[in-house]
Amino acid sequence: MSEKKDYLKKVVKHIDIKEHNVINLVDSMEHMAFTAKDLNRAANIYDMMLKDKDCAVILTLAGSLFSAGLKKVVYDMIMNNMVDAIVSTGAVIVDQDFFEALGFKHYLGTKFVDDNELRDLHIDRIYDTFIDEDELRICDDTTALIFDSMKPGAYSSREFLCEFGKYLDENGGPKVEDSVIYAAYKKNVPIFVPAFSDCSAGFGFVMHQHKNKGNHVSCDSGKDFYELTQIKLHSKETGIFMIGGGVPKNFTQDIVVAADILQEDANMHKYAVQITVADERDGALSGSTLKEASSWGKVSTTYEQMVYAEATLAMPLIAGYAYHKGNWKNRESREFQKIY
Repeated sequence: MSEKKDYLKKVVKHIDIKEHNVINLVDSMEHMAFTAKDLNRAANIYDMMLKDKDCAVILTLAGSLFSAGLKKVVYDMIMNNMVDAIVSTGAVIVDQDFFEALGFKHYLGTKFVDDNELRDLHIDRIYDTFIDEDELRICDDTTALIFDSMKPGAYSSREFLCEFGKYLDENGGPKVEDSVIYAAYKKNVPIFVPAFSDCSAGFGFVMHQHKNKGNHVSCDSGKDFYELTQIKLHSKETGIFMIGGGVPKNFTQDIVVAADILQEDANMHKYAVQITVADERDGALSGSTLKEASSWGKVSTTYEQMVYAEATLAMPLIAGYAYHKGNWKNRESREFQKIY
């Protein structure tokens, strides 16, 4: 039988969009067909969001993105004022970003492996990447420690993730330079995780609430929705850049309806791009088109584009295109964290 060290050898390296000027490549795709042409249009729409001084940009994240090497893309988007708020699954933000901020790594692996042997070695597999389960337990314990330090009550996920950033700050900073939680904490970019218990933080809640019965913290999903709606109310226009689908996609689209209920005549999301491999034919939301969202009053169909591609291929091209175009240099930081 192999040892754990035999599997955890090659560390996943996060792609750096600053090192690869893809403008000519993406521009050339305009004259192609199929997904290449769609990707070109999506890249131009995202760049339009950054050029529009009235537009707040919301990034949504779903899927095993950071474990696959996309963390630095989001980090650079935050640091270069290319995103104003993030809505994500818990796995991306806690199990993957916070996990690495604590000093742990994701490793290159293979799907052609004996998963029973991995289980015996305390190695978790995400397709062709590996994680040390014992290190992930430390991440669980750390979230519980943070919850233990907070005053009992109900908080939004945004408030919890501020505490995660504060924890890193007060304990010597993250162990890596490209922590998304820490960058957002420093740049006042709010992060929302609507299903916050569905990740390592969920195990932290279980431990914290078991130890502090009747006198503990909990997550207020209604407050999450209200707080994200505030971003819509504070913005003349909004654009969404969606990686995958799931709860983050629907949650972010729904704030248009919520804002409309509160003030009437709220503008639909003016710009929208989605990268997905999901199929629309079964009616599931992650594959539902942006045109379909227009029927619900959520997304305008003037500047919207679906890109049916896997995220590790498409996201660096779209984000890299906008980065090297440089229109982010003229944007003012919205620092939406300060509105709460």
